[in-house]
Amino acid sequence: MINMKFFYSHIIKRFLDILASFTALVVFLPVMIIIIILLLATGHRRFFFVQKRVGYHDKIFHLVKFRSMTEARDASGQLLPDEKRLTPFGAMLRKTSLDELPQLFNVLIGNMSLIGPRPLLVEYLPLYNEQQRKRHLVKPGITGWAQVNGRNAISWEKKFELDTWYVANQSFWLDLKIFFMTIKNIIHAEGITQDGKATMDAFKG
Repeated sequence: MINMKFFYSHIIKRFLDILASFTALVVFLPVMIIIIILLLATGHRRFFFVQKRVGYHDKIFHLVKFRSMTEARDASGQLLPDEKRLTPFGAMLRKTSLDELPQLFNVLIGNMSLIGPRPLLVEYLPLYNEQQRKRHLVKPGITGWAQVNGRNAISWEKKFELDTWYVANQSFWLDLKIFFMTIKNIIHAEGITQDGKATMDAFKG
């Protein structure tokens, strides 16, 4: 007997990811070129931000985003705080989620999905408890259940609770709901940051 949940997550969803990411890359290519030009014109020496993240079954991969911060450093060579490196154009990219567009390449090659828990930093791996680690039982996504229910405005504990709920309840209809909720959240710029911070505080376990 076919396991429908497995069939959806490994076959149907992968097909939809390839189709949607390829189409989106073609449609948004002019936008991405304009973003690159504007990043270079607003003080960013490099336009892509590449970082190791944790994916499906704890596999490490390289996530790609547009840079929203400069690499400005203090006199001792240390990076300045996030709020001092975030440029107005970078803030606009974050607010509109346009900084996420390069992750369509991650989806196309198969180490991410359009919908799933956001891929987090490698250094967080030893900090998860058994329940939180279940978020890696599905591919990470550009958007997910936690993103449409608070994103960076909610606590880490709530975020992991939403991520693991998604893993247990993944379906085509839930993914479709998340897709349309994501569009709504982008339009209203909801949950981009924690109150009073440029980014979310690091996870401490």
